[in-house]
Amino acid sequence: MDMLWNGWGDPAKAAPLPDTVTGLLRDLLGVTPRSTPALGLADLRPPAPTAAPAALRALAAAVGGDEHVRTDAESRVRHTRGKSTPDLLRIRAGDVTDVPQAVVLPATHDQVLAVLRACAAHGLAVVPFGGGTSVVGGLAPHRSAFVALDLRRMNRLLDLDPVSRTAVLQPGLRAPEAEALLAEHGYTLGHFPQSFEWATIGGFAAARSSGQASAGYGRFDEMVLGLTLATPEGTLETGRAPRSAAGPDLRQLVLGSEGAFGVITSVTVRIRPRPEVRVYEGWRFDSFEEGAAALRRLAQDGPRPTVLRLSDETETLVGLAQPDAIGADLTQGGAGCQAITGYEGTAEDTAHRRERAAAVLTACGGTPVGTEPGERWAHGRYSAPYLRDALLDAGAFAETLETAAFWSRVPELYTAVRTALTDTLTRAGTPPLVMCHISHVYENGASLYFTVVSAQGEDPVAHWTPAKHAANEAVLAAGGTISHHHGVGTDHRDWFVREAGPLGVSALRAVKRRLDPEGLLNPGVLLPTD
Repeated sequence: MDMLWNGWGDPAKAAPLPDTVTGLLRDLLGVTPRSTPALGLADLRPPAPTAAPAALRALAAAVGGDEHVRTDAESRVRHTRGKSTPDLLRIRAGDVTDVPQAVVLPATHDQVLAVLRACAAHGLAVVPFGGGTSVVGGLAPHRSAFVALDLRRMNRLLDLDPVSRTAVLQPGLRAPEAEALLAEHGYTLGHFPQSFEWATIGGFAAARSSGQASAGYGRFDEMVLGLTLATPEGTLETGRAPRSAAGPDLRQLVLGSEGAFGVITSVTVRIRPRPEVRVYEGWRFDSFEEGAAALRRLAQDGPRPTVLRLSDETETLVGLAQPDAIGADLTQGGAGCQAITGYEGTAEDTAHRRERAAAVLTACGGTPVGTEPGERWAHGRYSAPYLRDALLDAGAFAETLETAAFWSRVPELYTAVRTALTDTLTRAGTPPLVMCHISHVYENGASLYFTVVSAQGEDPVAHWTPAKHAANEAVLAAGGTISHHHGVGTDHRDWFVREAGPLGVSALRAVKRRLDPEGLLNPGVLLPTD
């Protein structure tokens, strides 16, 4: 199944907002339904492909036949941009000016290499395409003549080593399929980001993804033990041991490279036994500051739950911590901040960690509120993108951004980003609701994930751009990183350049010139074009 072309995920799961919520949006933020009729997929008229017939023949020869090179309008539209709110607003308005020339579907590493050679010969840029879930402009190259390299045919479990507890996965394998294949052998990857239902193994590696159970299983880049990369200059193999002192770790050049250095064609990952039990529960804190201190205690001194999250007062009040109960606390007078803790593993270990963690949370001022909030969070953990679509349908603007910092900088970062968003959008005449939660914790710091809702204004994309820029500036000024897990893409590129510094960017440019001398791989993503 393909993802909804003008929204998120499975069309059957899309649902309108309840009347109570649309009423609250109108009363709180002045949101009114937009009068423009919705466009259908058949209404879109992308420009015809201009790639030479010889180029298309070369691509077909590279991937085993014409049926694996698609130039029809629907296929090309479905591979246009990603799933950020500006991406969706543009395509909903009928803007498909930057569609790919073709969608190419290789099945093997050698076919990927052949595609890259064909594209180099015919001057076509290449954008690797997994689940299409990028929310930072990662699928919007700065070249009009490009092909989308859809990796869906590369969707197998290539090897599983139960002694070493490793698995080799192809990049086009969606996360649910990967979990199902591993489960047949009694294992799990333990990587469950919000994009879980649609994102792919290759995309996780290319964007340094972080899952909702990262407190227990780690980030995806911590799970990766080896990678194979196809580049216009040949094949790069990385990772032949769990750890090595044989020079710099080349895996780190590939992880987070977002298709700018090459196409990931296989990933060797660490796997874990499937947990016997999973328990999720809720806690209440009087303030975000108090809750953050409790999370820090667990992250630094243990015991660390598998899942550990904290919503601020606004997010708790709105009910965004439980997307399937949105708006409930607004009418029930909720207060304080909600935390979610989750425990996965053997029954004995889970019970022990849960008991010890409860003692720490209680000592830090937390009040247990039972398993019901935790189970509701687990049930709706992948629902937020659908909620974003429903908000857009109702005439609201809704977008997210995330960052991370050391614990000592988290309070300043939290205040700076909230203030930047609130001030900028209020000056534009669309005062927002800004919500935040701590989504990932480490011994030395944490990630902050912000959600912004406001009226759309006359031009929703232009309305958001100054606010996003102000938030990015606030992130850097407050000592945060420009992205914790969404990636760089084109949206964060200019701030990433400042974060990395001139010498760091020069070093990365040198790597790109060696691996991709013609600059064909995702041009303009991660690094500015020359």
